[in-house]
Amino acid sequence: MSNRFTQYILAAMVLGIVMGSAIYNFLPDTRGEWASAINLIAMMFLRLIKMIIAPLVFATLVGGIAHMGSGSKLGRIFAKTMGWFISASFVSLLLGLVMVNLLQPGANFPGTLPQAGQSTGLPVSAFSIEKFLTHLIPTSIADAMAQNEILQIVIFAVFFSVAMGSMPERSKPILAMIDDVGHIMLKVTSYVMLFAPLAVWAAITATVAKNGLAVLWKLIVFMGGFYLSLAILWGILVIVGFVVIGPRYSHLLKLVREPLMIAFSTASSEAAYPKTLEALNRFGASSRISSFVLPLGYSFNLDGTMMYCTFAAIFIAQSYHIDMSLGTQLAMLATLMITSKGVAGVPRASLVVIASTLAQFNIPEAGLLMIMGIDTFLDMGRSATNVIGNTLATSVVAKWEGELGPEHEMGPGDAVPGDLVPGEVPAMAGHG
Repeated sequence: MSNRFTQYILAAMVLGIVMGSAIYNFLPDTRGEWASAINLIAMMFLRLIKMIIAPLVFATLVGGIAHMGSGSKLGRIFAKTMGWFISASFVSLLLGLVMVNLLQPGANFPGTLPQAGQSTGLPVSAFSIEKFLTHLIPTSIADAMAQNEILQIVIFAVFFSVAMGSMPERSKPILAMIDDVGHIMLKVTSYVMLFAPLAVWAAITATVAKNGLAVLWKLIVFMGGFYLSLAILWGILVIVGFVVIGPRYSHLLKLVREPLMIAFSTASSEAAYPKTLEALNRFGASSRISSFVLPLGYSFNLDGTMMYCTFAAIFIAQSYHIDMSLGTQLAMLATLMITSKGVAGVPRASLVVIASTLAQFNIPEAGLLMIMGIDTFLDMGRSATNVIGNTLATSVVAKWEGELGPEHEMGPGDAVPGDLVPGEVPAMAGHG
């Protein structure tokens, strides 16, 4: 079934490119209407994903933490996770910086540069450390779930789980109910993912029908350099995976084919979350680890996005012939390391991060207008890379914690390793 599903997605991508190109070339007067109409299918699928994300994250995370045991173990896992995220972000940013200086994609930019004062319309003011810190804490868990604010759901779920652990007897029926909700949500996820090939076809068709493939040639040097850099980053991640996890890491790469293609074709790593969680559980990563590390990774471990930030920022500086010393570029890297963590919940986050950073280094924000037209094509690669980075981070933390068990076959709606069968409740660790 898994192989057939992968084939369906591949066929949907190919069909989408063919049909999108046909609409763009043979229906020039109505291609916008066609793209909007077909894109409705992809949007409906993404809304289905958003519908299940909040309850899925909450149920699996609370269940995972509650079964984790002592609070000290949670703190240890959090420290290892954040240490990995920071290291991976630094490597990604540094690789983008090195590659853009080696390739020099903006040195002889053939197009017309936007005027330096031209506005991009991006909500640059949406970013600040103060707003980020206050954004971490939900004013209402109902609102956080309604808005699919994963980071806020994680914060509440941690407090909720620790509180449950402090009163184990009273929490038994609630924990049993949450376990049942988790299993039910996994079953709902299996139903939603049946529509993935159709959504992939719609997303690709709409994108190509609206923009055409010719738009890529205008920035082919930039696009080629960026995807070459992504390929190198993938190589680094794969090598690290084999070093830390061993030869069995190759099996994880096979298991994540589906979420990778879903993330790439829809330009949304969020759309791949359910399949990514399933792949990790099939790989043998304990659900206690995967349900904790993976949601955090969606806010703090976006490797593809990190690399894009330095690559795009220096590309714009090169296009405007702005000379940046090594020290200035390293200062930009450090700035991006901080600002990139502060845009949770901000639309078009990577562009907002870049825009806010450019202003601090006197680089025209208008330079983003050059690449905004192809941002969807770039986002496809970024989203797929984010999936690779988060699956590696989760499996590595599971390995470090001794919770990477043997692989097993399971369906999306089946019980995941480390979970209980419905109705079974263990003794919970008390905290005094």
